[in-house]
Amino acid sequence: MYKLIEFLRRIFVPLLFIVLEVCAVVYYARSSVYTQAKLLTRSNQAVGAVHGALTGVRRYFSLGGENRLLLERIATLEEELFRYRRMTADSLREVQLAGVEAKPYELSVARVISNSINKSRNYLVLDRGLRDGVEEGMGVLSPEGAMVGRVVASSERYAVAMSILNTSFKASGKIAGDDYFGSIYWTGDDRYRVRMRELSKYARIGEGDEVVSSGFSQYFPADIPIGFVESFSLAADQMSYDVEIRLAVNVSQLTDVVLIRNRDLDEIRQLELQARSMKN
Repeated sequence: MYKLIEFLRRIFVPLLFIVLEVCAVVYYARSSVYTQAKLLTRSNQAVGAVHGALTGVRRYFSLGGENRLLLERIATLEEELFRYRRMTADSLREVQLAGVEAKPYELSVARVISNSINKSRNYLVLDRGLRDGVEEGMGVLSPEGAMVGRVVASSERYAVAMSILNTSFKASGKIAGDDYFGSIYWTGDDRYRVRMRELSKYARIGEGDEVVSSGFSQYFPADIPIGFVESFSLAADQMSYDVEIRLAVNVSQLTDVVLIRNRDLDEIRQLELQARSMKN
């Protein structure tokens, strides 16, 4: 009992202040229609601010799902773009496409669940596998469409992709708008840069030029962004350029990727096997 009395004695003054303030606010609110309207406006503003903050928090936690939906939409649009490019090219060559599938590339999305960048041979692990249509030989792009790597193995639920930051990764690239092409590779010492060799000395090249895929690949169509020319010099044979390229993608920051599948890949590989057997 003594403690209760002591506690009440301590909070008496603050409690009395709060009670008087509440009484004053109530009296003020009822004093006129104007004050009632003003207080109602203020209270609505406060409630709106609280609701806005809560909505912002909810939206923040839903960004992952929204990002996945956006990536799927990007993949659909990119697939349509590839189809239209193919149809335009075929129409310029006056090829009749009646009854022929004009969609050589199929796109899908995946999330990166593991990624290494500090080894000589780096890989990405993706949360999509065979049951999702992800198989060996699919190209891997960033959400912005830049080259990232290619799938080298798949299980039922997961896939492993060889990163462009892998000394075993090779691709064919060219200067955007030019026809001469070279070999893209990584030297293993800089996660922001790759190199291109065997680019003809007759190629039109300058610092800052965009480097894109040449299209001479089973995994990537033409004009996939790779990076930008930082420097270049003639090779020892004086017949080709060695080019240093700043990557268009920061591999270390990837959380989602776009997968691109060449629907004609199996047919191409079968023809290559037949050609090799004929040589033997």
